[in-house]
Amino acid sequence: MSSLVPLLVTLPLLGAGVALIFGRRRRVQVGVSIVTLTLTLVIASVLLYAVDSSGQALAVSVGGWPIPFGIILYVDRLAALLVVVSSIVLLAVLLFSVGQGAADGDDDTPVTIFHPSYLILAAGIFNAFIAGDLFNLYVGFEILLVASYVLITLGSTESRIRTGVVYIVVSLVSSILFLAAIAAIYGALGTVNIAQLAERMSELPDATQLVLHLMLLLAFSIKAAVFPLSFWLPDSYPTAPAPVTAVFAGLLTKVGVYAMIRTETQIFRDNDVNTLLLVVALATMIVGVLGALAQAELKRILSFTLVSHVGYLVFGLAIATPVALGATIYYMVHHIIVQTTLFLAVGLVERRAGSTSILKVKGLMRAAPVIAVLYFIPAINLGGLPPFSGFIGKFALFDAAAQVGTPLMYVLIVGGIITSLLTLYTLMRAWNLAFWREDEDHTEETGVVERIEYLGAAPAADDQSSRRVIPRIMTATTAGMVAVTVALTLFAGPLYALCASIGDALLTPVTLVQLEQEVSR
Repeated sequence: MSSLVPLLVTLPLLGAGVALIFGRRRRVQVGVSIVTLTLTLVIASVLLYAVDSSGQALAVSVGGWPIPFGIILYVDRLAALLVVVSSIVLLAVLLFSVGQGAADGDDDTPVTIFHPSYLILAAGIFNAFIAGDLFNLYVGFEILLVASYVLITLGSTESRIRTGVVYIVVSLVSSILFLAAIAAIYGALGTVNIAQLAERMSELPDATQLVLHLMLLLAFSIKAAVFPLSFWLPDSYPTAPAPVTAVFAGLLTKVGVYAMIRTETQIFRDNDVNTLLLVVALATMIVGVLGALAQAELKRILSFTLVSHVGYLVFGLAIATPVALGATIYYMVHHIIVQTTLFLAVGLVERRAGSTSILKVKGLMRAAPVIAVLYFIPAINLGGLPPFSGFIGKFALFDAAAQVGTPLMYVLIVGGIITSLLTLYTLMRAWNLAFWREDEDHTEETGVVERIEYLGAAPAADDQSSRRVIPRIMTATTAGMVAVTVALTLFAGPLYALCASIGDALLTPVTLVQLEQEVSR
């Protein structure tokens, strides 16, 4: 079974090479991409079943090098679950982009470079999730970032190039910090293997541990868009093509959160910065949702809510109990799926109305009732309305915090509730204006114009000049993702049980002896 582990990275890279060779044949590229991601999803599902049923992780030493000198690929329940979820998202967004490309040609997402870049992005994400050492984690980050540089500037419009430059500069700063932290850790302990670092970190003085700890946290916080290092995200994501924005919003920040979870629970479990994380989590939640309230453009609204909900994940990590970690994993899965679905729904709105500004779009409930439903369901889910998975995840986080019972925990619970209510209000305000509002005369009579006048100074969207046809595959893909968001609620019991087992295991670091045994199996 362990022989399947390297395929999670090599298959997308091989697919990217084949897609690049057939750059002039759209159908071949599409077929290669779909087959590659489908096979990856199947392999990841098999690995998840294997590690969950056996209760033992799978590890591979690439090239047969002895541990800890070689590159270790490590698949436990957490890594396998996130690869499965990522594969679902990547495949769904790919199908959405296929429909968009068939309708628009190469204007927005040039197919020749889109498919190879997209598969390289997938390889980087999967490599980051299964990395068994810090340097390979860094390599995974760099692979996905190089691909994201290409994807975020597709179309070469002025706004995309401008925001792409900001994204690149911020990402390079984060990468430099990460690489400097790896060099410092290797200089202090002589290894970058996560299992070996977990055993050796306690040998260092507390002050040295704290410096190394904060260096890694700073690098990962930039990638995860944790406040105050989240300034780059709301301007970068909305300008990209709809499929690119959807996959970025769903996955890229979660790779940063995943890295924080691994290092906090494995390497720095005895070096406590949880109070700092709690304060940062509260600031991220509140500032993010207040930013969303001030926006009049749907992509920017969702980008700010993305920042605020990263705060929930940091909150769960900072509670640092098995129950809280399980709830954090569940909420991460929920947020990956729901946030991606909302961006896909907004992509449909953009094509149907020719704009994503809630000040300009109106009457979609009558004109496009299917799109209205596809937006509404994930919106109330993200807002935490019961009985959806958003409510389940938030309630689990609040319950874990209440079990700790410190005053700061109760402050975070109140902050989380306020953030959830404001998120629901923001998304439903957008629903009211874009879908329920019928015409300007009726709007003026009901006083809606006066109530939203303060949004007039909000940043505008890159509006399309005309409406576009919505291919059936784009609607079907979005509907499929909405069905997955509902499934998170219907099957919350077994999924939460899996996440709870992950939470229990995370606080028991893997030893070097265990890693050697898992590689030898």
